[in-house]
Amino acid sequence: MPIQIAVAGKGGTGKTSFCALLIRYLIENKKTPILAVDADPNANLNEALGLEIVNDTVSELIAKTKDFKGIPSGMSQDTYIEYKLNAALAEGKSVDLLVMGGPDGPGCYCFPNNILRKYLTDLSMSYKYIVMDNEAGLEHISRRTTSNIDVLFIVSDSSARSMRSAGRVHTLVKQMQTKVDKIYLIVTKSTDEDIEILKEEIEKTGLKLAGIIPNDRLITEFDIKSKPLFDLPKESPAVQAVFKILDSLGI
Repeated sequence: MPIQIAVAGKGGTGKTSFCALLIRYLIENKKTPILAVDADPNANLNEALGLEIVNDTVSELIAKTKDFKGIPSGMSQDTYIEYKLNAALAEGKSVDLLVMGGPDGPGCYCFPNNILRKYLTDLSMSYKYIVMDNEAGLEHISRRTTSNIDVLFIVSDSSARSMRSAGRVHTLVKQMQTKVDKIYLIVTKSTDEDIEILKEEIEKTGLKLAGIIPNDRLITEFDIKSKPLFDLPKESPAVQAVFKILDSLGI
């Protein structure tokens, strides 16, 4: 069975940046192949990884196949959905990416979601690691379109508001049926002094602090130039911090 790692947190905390550098860490440590799943409606993991999305997202595909109008004659709905899901997979070197897309919209999606769950289960068997970039609401985990999680990283920046959001994500996880073995807090754009000030807020989340990632001007520079964060130089403070955290956790 592949090792399932999920990353969650509110927008703007550096969640996707952490996710991209986590994937880079796995690749550099030869823990491949990897399936990356972008489950955030504001999908941009492909840009952080330098992968191009040329086909429908999963939610767009499911919306189109909710009825039989667009399905070729002689092909069942489930066969067609699985065929299109394969086409939606963006293939890279050592990592492939599946983009889930935005909310499903009106109507019942029980049948296609059941197919999606089966497809992801079957697909995952071809990979050593699954890395899922989630929204704070953990929609795809709570709907059980993914199986049990080995490690969940909840990402917050150094604001009290974001820290409280991380605490709410932790509460949501405890309410879900999906099993999560290990849960860690990552604080971005932060310093040791910030952590000391936020000590009480961190304790309220009930999360174990795995480490902090400092502000990194190179991330801003790469974003401005639309360069993949995956390609940050090794001397980048963010790269060094993420690698140190993952080394300490034995990921």
